[in-house]
Amino acid sequence: MGLIVDEKWPVARLIPITSASGVEAQERNAASALLAVVANVKEFGRSLLKPLGAPAGTIQTFVETPFLLEGSKVRPDGLITVTRGTKSWVCLVETKVGAASLEAGQMHSYLDVCKEHGFDAVLSISNHYVTASSSYPIEIDKRRLRKVSLVHRSWVDVLTEAVVQKEHRGVSDPDQAYILGELIRYLSDPRSGVVTFNNMGSGWTKVKDGARAQTLRKTDPEVIDVASRWDDLIRYLCLHLTMELGRDVKPAVVKAESLPVTRLSNLKDSLARRGVLYGAVAVPDVAGLINIDADLRSRQITLGIDVDAPKEGRSRGRVSWLVRQLKQAPDDTRIEARIARSQASLAGTLGTIRSEPDAVIPPSDKEIRGFHISLARNMGLKRDASKGSFIETTAAATEEFYRLILQDLRPWKPAPPKMKAREPLPGPGLEDVPSSVEEAVEVAHHEQVEDLQHFRETPPS
Repeated sequence: MGLIVDEKWPVARLIPITSASGVEAQERNAASALLAVVANVKEFGRSLLKPLGAPAGTIQTFVETPFLLEGSKVRPDGLITVTRGTKSWVCLVETKVGAASLEAGQMHSYLDVCKEHGFDAVLSISNHYVTASSSYPIEIDKRRLRKVSLVHRSWVDVLTEAVVQKEHRGVSDPDQAYILGELIRYLSDPRSGVVTFNNMGSGWTKVKDGARAQTLRKTDPEVIDVASRWDDLIRYLCLHLTMELGRDVKPAVVKAESLPVTRLSNLKDSLARRGVLYGAVAVPDVAGLINIDADLRSRQITLGIDVDAPKEGRSRGRVSWLVRQLKQAPDDTRIEARIARSQASLAGTLGTIRSEPDAVIPPSDKEIRGFHISLARNMGLKRDASKGSFIETTAAATEEFYRLILQDLRPWKPAPPKMKAREPLPGPGLEDVPSSVEEAVEVAHHEQVEDLQHFRETPPS
């Protein structure tokens, strides 16, 4: 029996065989395993490709697909086709693992291949995050993007999508569910080259110490690096919550910071002047945005949320409405009651308010318009993601805030309007209503006879 030789474009295999070693082998194995699952687990393939603009259809995937471009060989890590009827959607794929970075020249060549062959998109996957502060990991010639889409996903993005599909949305075929589970197991192993967010950068020590000493400047390269990595951490926290909740959790950016350059500039300024990194995330159906502040001077992580007070009742009832919903919240949760038509507020810990609600109840001529709920935790100082580090303590505080406070908190809704009581309309009493069809017919006949007799006896006018 001879060797089985694949076609010119080798089909992606779940268990690839390669003669490469080191990072090159990791990249090939990761690309092949991912693309094989994309083609064979329908729900996962559709969920991953739909945001790229792919139609619903039959998915085929290939690895190391060679092309000639101006006399030179170009070999993307993979290629995806989606066929629907007589039309096909085609996407080139480039993967990087470990600390490997995307290269502008390489991505430009893939975009040129797409333009030459009429392909639709290029997908890059690496351990770099795309956040509000970085629309793409590297600078790309935008002229090459006129007819071709360029999309980047982190490996943690892909892993999150796989977990959400398997654990929350579901996979209809048991064999396909097993295959998706194997991909999750593979990508979760550090030996795959896929890493979570695990470092605040080499300038972290200088920044945390400089914030404490108030010696930071906005133009310091370490400040710029840490500010950028903070947005990466916010994105990582969103992916972590997405895995846990099965809902799409996203970074929330105010309109004034919608431009990446503005967002990064404001972060650098806040870090240099106040020693504070700030951000927010949006969880579907939660009472409000979750604000996350890292104060490097006080070395505390603070999670907070703003909640509107009920529009009905007095202030005491509004406080009781909130406290009833915080049964699982720790006593050191801080509650700030904000007063209507005033900049003033009253604040206290939840432990105090549970026994002394008057601590946040304003004078009788004032009413509470809303609450700010917050929880502060000590910050880790190590730059990596080990236990007790800055990354680990930030993630732990975020999860605690959601689990003990937010998931039981519901925004106030007014009660449905009630109809006014009415006097009964004039008409027959219940005792006059016939008890059966036969009785009703007999009554009607009797009334007709009486009407006829009355007509005969009444002389015409």
